[in-house]
Amino acid sequence: MPVVELVIASPFCVGVTRDLLLLDGAGPIADIGLDLLDSGGIEWAFLGQDVEELSPHLIEGFDAIFVGGPRVTARSIAGSKRLALIARFGVGYEKIDLDACTQAGILVTITPEAVRRPVAVAALTLLLSLIQNLRCLDYLMRDCRWHERANFLGIGLVVRTVGAVGLGSIGQELFRLIEPFGARRLAYDPYVDATSAQAVGAELVELEVLCRESDFIVVMCALTPETHHLLDAKRLNLMKESALLVNVARGAVIDQTALTAALRERRIRGAGLDVFEHEPVDPTDPLLSLDNVILTPHALCSTDQCLRDCGASACASILDIAAGRVPEFVVNEGVLDHPEALAKMAGRRRAFAT
Repeated sequence: MPVVELVIASPFCVGVTRDLLLLDGAGPIADIGLDLLDSGGIEWAFLGQDVEELSPHLIEGFDAIFVGGPRVTARSIAGSKRLALIARFGVGYEKIDLDACTQAGILVTITPEAVRRPVAVAALTLLLSLIQNLRCLDYLMRDCRWHERANFLGIGLVVRTVGAVGLGSIGQELFRLIEPFGARRLAYDPYVDATSAQAVGAELVELEVLCRESDFIVVMCALTPETHHLLDAKRLNLMKESALLVNVARGAVIDQTALTAALRERRIRGAGLDVFEHEPVDPTDPLLSLDNVILTPHALCSTDQCLRDCGASACASILDIAAGRVPEFVVNEGVLDHPEALAKMAGRRRAFAT
């Protein structure tokens, strides 16, 4: 393996993407843990522009980037020698070119433990809102139609079948939360073994079986080329007419055009969506006119605790890199064999020691 000589600049500098600022720019959207960088002796600043895709001139001079929503592409990091870490504020990394980062010796980390419970709670919130007919009952009250309440009976969760598309940490947490209801739990996840599934009372099945047999389907998998439109028109057509669908993962896991048609034609009972194929949603999107769907703006898990914990996890990755340590939750693990990444960490260890 070739030896890479790297001059480490000091102090360690972090750029924070501006989508994590309030609209008026007065400060962060919430307490996102940036005080941890202050206590760690790290210099940090918000990037100069709010952009959809990071550019080399924006990240120049930084050792790490604390990233919210912008894309990080091969073009973003072209020519970057100093950058050692992309610390993603959240778990979705479909907007980050992992291969390009690996080739450049840049680690990418996410914050899975911080979102595990909040996203599972968000999924359960949408599910319970749907089965209790919360949207319709709220409208009845506002329209002074109290006498019609018997026409909008809810659906019990007890002894029904819940299907999870994705049984990672969030899916497993959801199944722990619904355990008291005694629901049958099915899961589709080719990367989870039967032992892990059994630990949360789940039975692993093929996706087609899950679609046919579930009363409620909750999507909680990552968006990858493999999962893009995983729930397409064919699989949506397998669902029961009485079934409900919840998505708290990424919008493009479901073919949104096909889902809109299924909802409009009442081929499924309803859906609860916190994510969409195109965000923000176009004001003319037909989903907005449907009465059997609950929509939230990719924000249902955004509690004060979730934002603080995501920030704390991202900052922990930054502090580790600044001290020359390998952080937890590295997504592109192959980078740990890259000579430039190793040199950056070794250089930081020397700087930290002095």
